[in-house]
Amino acid sequence: MNYLSAELIAKTYDDRWLFKDVSLGIAQGEKLALVGNNGVGKSTLLKILTGEIQPDIGKVSIRDGIRLGFLTQQPGVDGQLTVKDVLFSDSNEIAKVVKEYEDCIHHPDTSPERMQAVLERMEELNAWDYENKVHEIIEKLGVPDIDKRFGELSGGQKKRIFLAQLLLLEPDLIIMDEPTNHLDLTAIEWLENYLSGQNITLIMVTHDRYFLDNVATEIIELDRGQLFRYKGKYAYFLEKKAEREEILKVEVTKAKNLLKKELEWMRRQPRARGTKAKYRVDAYYELEKKASQDLKKDRLELDIREARQGGKILEVEHISKNFGDLAIVTDFSYVFKKKDRIGVVGKNGIGKSTFLDMIVGKLKPDSGEVMPGLTTKYGYFTQESIALNPGNRLIDEVKEIAEFITLADGTQVSASKFLDIFLFPPEKQYNYVDKLSGGEKKRLQLLKLLVTNPNFLILDEPTNDFDIDTLNVLEDFLEKFSGCLLLVSHDRYFMDHLVDQLFIFEGDGKIRLFNGNYSDYRDWLDQQELKIKGKPTKQVVTEKGQTEDKRKVSFKEKQEYEKLQQEIELLEKRKEEITGLLTGGSTDHAELQKWAQEVQDITTAIDEKSLRWLVLAEIVD
Repeated sequence: MNYLSAELIAKTYDDRWLFKDVSLGIAQGEKLALVGNNGVGKSTLLKILTGEIQPDIGKVSIRDGIRLGFLTQQPGVDGQLTVKDVLFSDSNEIAKVVKEYEDCIHHPDTSPERMQAVLERMEELNAWDYENKVHEIIEKLGVPDIDKRFGELSGGQKKRIFLAQLLLLEPDLIIMDEPTNHLDLTAIEWLENYLSGQNITLIMVTHDRYFLDNVATEIIELDRGQLFRYKGKYAYFLEKKAEREEILKVEVTKAKNLLKKELEWMRRQPRARGTKAKYRVDAYYELEKKASQDLKKDRLELDIREARQGGKILEVEHISKNFGDLAIVTDFSYVFKKKDRIGVVGKNGIGKSTFLDMIVGKLKPDSGEVMPGLTTKYGYFTQESIALNPGNRLIDEVKEIAEFITLADGTQVSASKFLDIFLFPPEKQYNYVDKLSGGEKKRLQLLKLLVTNPNFLILDEPTNDFDIDTLNVLEDFLEKFSGCLLLVSHDRYFMDHLVDQLFIFEGDGKIRLFNGNYSDYRDWLDQQELKIKGKPTKQVVTEKGQTEDKRKVSFKEKQEYEKLQQEIELLEKRKEEITGLLTGGSTDHAELQKWAQEVQDITTAIDEKSLRWLVLAEIVD
């Protein structure tokens, strides 16, 4: 059953076709990932599907009764509204009563009469499961205090609130533009499991290759104004895309050869078009269109000279930093070595960016020292690191730094040629900065950074808004980069391919040093969890060289397995009892709050015990 159909839609931008004659259907249960280079029109296509903008040609139809949810890259809302006003839609009766219940719980001066009325309404609408879902989504996505005004929040916090709002609406069809931007790694992994593990229909634009692989069932590529669909994972998509492009090259070559013969026929025939065979004339123009396809694929080339690096790179000695009672870094020391490749991991708001600011000298530690070497030259890339003047032309942005740029081989190129290397052709170089797409602005920021020839790169979330092809090139460049690399990124694929050591921010100012990449760290965490819950599985090597779990269940684990089912049943019974108390007419605010907390705690305990039961069931069976 098709939820949404787009028929022969087309859209122009700046007198050129973004896409033309594009058709797309999204059926129930499909999870589609839309990929393509920056500027091809991915976000525009999503906005057409939602009705936010209209196509120049064609139409979009949504099946009657289907509820649509859309997550934009730049959400907008009245800044005077509170977080809870944004989260809970008044059009959803259950969300409306849960909003009122949350308001009562968070305000001790709530009257007994109001509390009683809300509890009765909660029971009437069976809203307790929804209330538990609210708490899970708010906690996992890191949504701030629900009484805060929306205008006081950062861009990242606003994005997380809109994502939470979208999930709480429970739409039939979800459309998402870069859903992982501004989420920390823990939140991304939770969202990944949420979207892939439920009966959800969605289409999304994402550059996160792990997220794409784990959520999407099909990949759609927007290329040269056309859509191409691939059923399978990202590696399969790359393979089939390469095959398609090779076939296209052969077809265009054949068309060019045939066009020469047809051109001779066209010239030999009478000038009056009506005296020629119409079918052959039409075929000629179709052939001309096919033969004139531009098969050139622009590829970003990063080839910048690095400043010479001496023996001493950077020493950090016993640095500490606090903001009031909040400890960001406590007594941290490290000596950076040549070719260090370090990833920085931790929840949003835990202090990663503050730590980077101290490394480059933008912020002083409360105690301790940061001592860079004499030849150390930072290249610091953050979301706001290099301000772009929206009133400037592209060429002026680069010329402000240098008229000529030195490449790795020692040759010098003009600012215009350097822009061309960065996929800004001459016809685009005199455009104003504010006309660029988000990805193009990020590419220009990266260009301005590399022009300074750094030998110590510090990259704070560099992957936001880049397309996958650009990310692949950036990865290639960073793999060859001989200086030091310090990287904060929520893109696990990007992190895994570039770092071999981690600084893990664990909270309360503690930073753990870990040897390995992010996947190694996740495996280590899983092993630690197994040690807490029970014995770790022993890995044995099979004849094929693969590892598999081979161990017998212990007597203690068998007993635990048999008891868990009884414990889960008792918890479910207790949950029903407390829910009954909540709706029993009590007006004691403290008592009601205690019961509400107990319901939440019991739900968490049921989830944990169910997970443990599943783990043991695999061993017992």
